[in-house]
Amino acid sequence: MSASENFSVARAWLAAFNAHDVEGLVALYAEACTHTSPKIRLLHPETGGKLVGRPALAKWWREAIARLPGLRYEETALTADGERVFMEYLRHAPGEEPMPVAEVLEVKGGRIVASRVYHG
Repeated sequence: MSASENFSVARAWLAAFNAHDVEGLVALYAEACTHTSPKIRLLHPETGGKLVGRPALAKWWREAIARLPGLRYEETALTADGERVFMEYLRHAPGEEPMPVAEVLEVKGGRIVASRVYHG
């Protein structure tokens, strides 16, 4: 993949997330993908903060959208090369202060194979 193709994957990811289109979001991932996040570790400590596979990601995002129906991400920066995208965004959730977040998407063959979220 080229950097510009990976930019397209990241922008499609942000658009699907902000539209609360879980099916569209999960379709960007490989079947055996992984997703790690401090929020997962907090809400589901038994996972160690890591989800594996598209069904687990779909369940996680459906729960997040149900819990926070106004949740959205505001892109602040994207950097990409042929293997990954580094995204920075502000997480906007109802009743909470905006939170800066960094997320790395590893992309192979046009699909996200791993995503890692970083925030305080």
